[in-house]
Amino acid sequence: MTLTRREVGELLERYGLEPRRSLGQNFVVDPNTVRRIVELARLDSHDRVVEVGPGLGSLTLALAETGAEVVAVEADRSLLEPLDEVTKDIAVRIVHGDATDLSWASLLDGDGWVLVSNLPYNVGTRLIADVLDFVPTVGRLVVMVQREVGERLIATVGDKAYGALSVKVASCASGRRLCSVPASVFHPRPRVDSVVVELTRLEDVAVPDEISRDEMFGLVRTAYQQRRKMLRASLRGLVDNDCFARAGVRPDARPEELKLDQWIELTLALHR
Repeated sequence: MTLTRREVGELLERYGLEPRRSLGQNFVVDPNTVRRIVELARLDSHDRVVEVGPGLGSLTLALAETGAEVVAVEADRSLLEPLDEVTKDIAVRIVHGDATDLSWASLLDGDGWVLVSNLPYNVGTRLIADVLDFVPTVGRLVVMVQREVGERLIATVGDKAYGALSVKVASCASGRRLCSVPASVFHPRPRVDSVVVELTRLEDVAVPDEISRDEMFGLVRTAYQQRRKMLRASLRGLVDNDCFARAGVRPDARPEELKLDQWIELTLALHR
């Protein structure tokens, strides 16, 4: 069971609500899309799932049908009452809170959690980065995001979307695109299409203990602030020619030409 377009409209009208663009709210109103996401997430009764931004509960209902333990985190207080109504007959724990400012350690006990969400557009990128960096209890993410964001998450060297976010993901997770989602399945209809991507945390983090992830990503961010410039220019004052030589990185390369292992070598050369 999940919500149809008509049922979503009736709930919004009954509670006097409108989707809030300031919170990036776009509710899924197509049951087939919701079922497809859950199917692609490969969940069963042994899984523990956290959903961020359940909205009116369309995806929440489908997640609960798998028998998995479900925790849904909703920031918008005005949605809590209709969400309680929709989920009253299923085993779901509703938590009111902002997922970008949340004590994840107290919310999720133990390991093996899967984050499955139609992420609010305004916090999707930040939330994914934070979960990968600071919430090791979440081993896998299946998220619906704007197509542009999804492409950046899973891009590799040579892809047009490859950037700093791609490097961050590659350092701790493997990613793949699961499906495309047209704008027509949302209310209100966004201006862009979406994609569902899966990120699976790597057992062995690629960045060696000798350097910190913050150290490396500080270098990556600095370079990408002037991504059209050669590294010798964008990293001037930080990395000299000897460092480039020790790392085996061309100083005339641009940041989007460097693979993860090259960023690691460059940071190691600078660190030493």
